[in-house]
Amino acid sequence: MAQKPTIPKGTRDFLPVEVAKRTYMLGKIDEVFKRYGYAPIQTPSFELSSTLMGKYGDEGDRLIFRILNSGEKMRKADLKALAADNLPRFASSLAEKALRYDLTVPFARFVVQHQNELTFPFKRYQIQPVWRADRPQHGRYQEFTQCDVDVVGSDSLLYEVEMIQIFDEVLSNLGLPKFSISINNRKILSGIAELSGEADRIVDLTVAIDKLDKIGEQGVIDELLRKGFTQKSIEKITPLFSLQGNNEQKIAMLRQYLAQSEIGQKGLDELNEVLADVAALGLHKGELIFDLTLARGLNYYTGAIFEVKAHGVKMGSICGGGRYDDLTALFGLKDLSGIGISFGADRIYDVMTELDLFPKALNQTLSILFVNFGDREAKHSLKLLREVRNLGIAAELYPQASKLQKQLKYANDRNVSNVVMIGEDEMKTGMVGLKNMQTGHQELLTRDAFLDRCASTLS
Repeated sequence: MAQKPTIPKGTRDFLPVEVAKRTYMLGKIDEVFKRYGYAPIQTPSFELSSTLMGKYGDEGDRLIFRILNSGEKMRKADLKALAADNLPRFASSLAEKALRYDLTVPFARFVVQHQNELTFPFKRYQIQPVWRADRPQHGRYQEFTQCDVDVVGSDSLLYEVEMIQIFDEVLSNLGLPKFSISINNRKILSGIAELSGEADRIVDLTVAIDKLDKIGEQGVIDELLRKGFTQKSIEKITPLFSLQGNNEQKIAMLRQYLAQSEIGQKGLDELNEVLADVAALGLHKGELIFDLTLARGLNYYTGAIFEVKAHGVKMGSICGGGRYDDLTALFGLKDLSGIGISFGADRIYDVMTELDLFPKALNQTLSILFVNFGDREAKHSLKLLREVRNLGIAAELYPQASKLQKQLKYANDRNVSNVVMIGEDEMKTGMVGLKNMQTGHQELLTRDAFLDRCASTLS
């Protein structure tokens, strides 16, 4: 029996019209990245497992796709580790490579490896696919495209402001009618952990808090209890989950709460400066919100953290990011602060599709179809077809002299706007028959008049 064609869960095929829409969307993103002075780079789709493992926390590590060794390398698996029940070491000996989980850790590796070839601060953007062994669901895929901008080599808060502007400009240019840009600062969360008596449990705390909108306050409390937090420490934290008011009021309340925490106060200072600068510059459509419960579970964030959600659709975050002050130190290069944000292209695509934001013209991948009336007519049409294409217009000649009805149906199915008909009479007179497929209007034009029309309107 023939095998039923299928693809792995969490992946997708894209039809021509979908590729056209994605190209449009990625082009808009690429355009803004360049305008802010970021340069493109690319990194391999897979890295050494040692490069990726241990950089995302336990939950992140579990979602990394490992690549099984082959050939002689498979024979070198660490069987002693298996016998000693050391499964992580045994797994590493079986899979020395892994598909990249995100673009940030490979970027940190890239910076350290090429540090002598770069000019700092180094501003890069990268648009490439990543892979996560996550449970597929609406808006969550195992293969998806990330669009990242990062700058390393400066701790200036001007870059926090710039990242917010990039969020706002990209999504506004894509036509999203309303979206919120949530901001927090990891130093504030560290101050909260410090005052609760759990300063050394910041990772466990932030991972739990980051799930607040998914599992609710009681769910976060239950998770903290399971991780060994005392009831007393949890009681100090939970009132902050319902912090109310505008950005200024929330900061004022936290000033008092974190009065005894130096790191917490530093986080509030940084946050306040960024909010003030953005307010002075203004945003197009985005709403900037200080969200204390925003934690983002990745271990490497040390300062500002961001998350963006679109309004009017049921979708998780479509963008995120933050500052990382010691990520390159993992690869031997210390004291190199960085900040970066990521656009989830696949989620943004789904949001734009649901809100019908793509230009209707993207549904058209072919503008002009030349009807084929026979070999002589086809060869005559080929010369004109080449001139039309030289004008930058998508055009083609139907491959065989089928019935006119069949060729016109093909034109309709391809959403072609105009059909060119050059038969024996047109060949004799040097005229071109042109039919508008939307209105049904037909006319005869000279060759020059037809090309002028193509240059001015049909393109």
